[in-house]
Amino acid sequence: MTKKRNRTRPALSLQERLDKFTRDARAAARKLPPGAERHAMLQKVRDGEAAAEMERVLSSPGPHDSK
Repeated sequence: MTKKRNRTRPALSLQERLDKFTRDARAAARKLPPGAERHAMLQKVRDGEAAAEMERVLSSPGPHDSK
C-alpha cells in the first residue's frame, strides 16, 4: 500500500509569501546593529525582492523577453 501525499495548498500565493518574507527580513535587519549579520539579512531582503520581481514578470500575461 502506498502512502498518500499531503496535497494541501499554501494559504498565501507565492507573491504574498515573498512579500511577507521581505517585510519580515527587513524588520529583523532594522533591529540588528551594523555588521556582518545585518549585511547578510539585507542580502536576503534583496534576494527576496529579486525573486518577487521574477515571479511578477513570469506570471504576467503577454510575451516575455529572453535576453
